Amino acid sequence: MISTAFASFVAVFAALFPIVNPLGDGPLYLNMVQGCSEDVRKKLARSVSINCFALLFGAMLIGPQVLLFFGISLSALKFAGGAVVIAVGWNLLNQQGASDHNTNSSSGITDATAPSSAFFPLTMPLTVGPRSIATAISLAAAAQDDKNFHFVAEMPAVIGATSALLAPSLVIYLVYRESSGIQKLLGANGTNVLMRLFAFILLATGVQIFLGGHRICSRVVETDGGSLTACDIG
Repeated sequence: MISTAFASFVAVFAALFPIVNPLGDGPLYLNMVQGCSEDVRKKLARSVSINCFALLFGAMLIGPQVLLFFGISLSALKFAGGAVVIAVGWNLLNQQGASDHNTNSSSGITDATAPSSAFFPLTMPLTVGPRSIATAISLAAAAQDDKNFHFVAEMPAVIGATSALLAPSLVIYLVYRESSGIQKLLGANGTNVLMRLFAFILLATGVQIFLGGHRICSRVVETDGGSLTACDIG
């Protein structure tokens, strides 16, 4: 049970951490809250971390079911999600800057406007954007067996995945709270090396998700005109 939970923790954390990229987003966050007092910055850091966990947990919990409701099979989601994760990992591995978020940052957040800014834009899209949510859904779909998934039997994996969501949320809180000091400590080179390492792990995770979808699409259906490979749509 412990090994299953740990494996699930490593897989989810390694996939999500480089996309959420709190170390890279720390300077952006610091720039956006320059007009806030120190106490308000700490409160914002706590609110953003909680919001990020809620978004990612919700995406993993109900994301695949929502897609299935619209007629999108888990196998198709694994194909598409794996391709997206591969592309994200490749881009992160080759990007020039410390952060790859395209965010219209603004330094206009003040103590008065801080409560309404905790979710937008500080949580989404600065910290957790569409790529993070898509990756969370893909990871959840990759971990599910279309026909034999039992929540109780998979409890160790669920605990590991939930812990893996708590871990980056905690990192977000610590980095955003101490963003100015951490930036000076790591420096540009240290941040870049760390992100390249996780980007490579993310790339490998995307390949694994994609191959999982390929294995599902292995059933051969015989037709009058020959054979046709079809995906199991659950």
